[in-house]
Amino acid sequence: MKEVDSIGLVIPQKLFFDCPLTLQNGSVLPHFELMIETYGCLNADKSNAVLICHALSGNHHVAGYHNRDDKHPGWWDNMVGPGKPVDTNRFFVVGLNNLGGCHGSTGPLSINPTTGQAYGAEFPMVTVKDWVKSQAILADRLGIQQWAAIMGGSLGGMQALQWAIDEPKRLRHALIIASAPRLSTQNIAFNDVARQAILTDPDFCQGHYVQQQKIPRRGLRIARMMGHITYLAEDGLGKKFGRQMRQPNYQYDYNVEFEVESYLRYQGDKFAEMFDANSYLLMTKALDYFDPAKDFDGDLVAAVSTIQAKIFLASFSSDWRFSPRRSQELLDALVAANKPVQYIALNSVHGHDAFLMEDKDYQAAIRIYFNNIASELTL
Repeated sequence: MKEVDSIGLVIPQKLFFDCPLTLQNGSVLPHFELMIETYGCLNADKSNAVLICHALSGNHHVAGYHNRDDKHPGWWDNMVGPGKPVDTNRFFVVGLNNLGGCHGSTGPLSINPTTGQAYGAEFPMVTVKDWVKSQAILADRLGIQQWAAIMGGSLGGMQALQWAIDEPKRLRHALIIASAPRLSTQNIAFNDVARQAILTDPDFCQGHYVQQQKIPRRGLRIARMMGHITYLAEDGLGKKFGRQMRQPNYQYDYNVEFEVESYLRYQGDKFAEMFDANSYLLMTKALDYFDPAKDFDGDLVAAVSTIQAKIFLASFSSDWRFSPRRSQELLDALVAANKPVQYIALNSVHGHDAFLMEDKDYQAAIRIYFNNIASELTL
């Protein structure tokens, strides 16, 4: 644990909501739980709250450490903390694990009250709109009538956009980073390949692997390896690994020879031990289904016309999974709808993962934006 520049030790909280939640597909959760973490203090008029929405494999652990032996902090620790761009000396920051996740919130690993066993494949499909609905209920529990800001990258940015559309009076700023108003055809295709790797794993057991005391490691591993490649940029990957080999000569077999192979297999193995396969399937489907313009006959300008929040957009030059032109598409719609929006297009060699990386220009832009938000507050 490195205490320098960190929020330090944090304690997750699991909140129980004893109310039915009707999902977009018509299914009903009789009750649900959300795992959250909070950082900083809520001010007297509860106007300084910031919601951090996670991407596909993220969770509630945004910043700080869970114990002193942790080697790595939360997934956005470089962004959230005392004196950081999202300054917890000024803002009350909330991170959560979305419904359908596998880090404490109600999801496929939770007990189905009807059967007394883990939901597994019986857990209903969830959408970004469902997440916004559950997050609004969370805000009610915390006494937050209006978020100062909602912020996220990738799938997290989609949630910030959906919030701005569905709950226009409940947030003042939406920060949508390395995201898109809907997935491209290519992205849907990537997600399906990842799902097929899991669904065809012999240990998947039609989604009921928990009861069989199995884990579809092979499918998860391949899905993560393939996905991880798409989150990186060729230049960045090339600079890190090139064609480095583990031994000087070819071995003429299918074992690990190139360093990049070793890296991807390590990432795949690690992911397969810490993420649930059914949750992965659900999260990728939520990505596929996200399309706020669909409710407006495909008209994105109409979809964003109800937005009252100020919007901040950021894209990264080497991000080919959520390319800058997707942010530009959203920018054009917001401008056409006469909405206040700021857009920064950043140069980066880190690909889609750039939104998680240290980058002085990127972090300076976020810091300036949050300084402006702080100037609106009564602290």
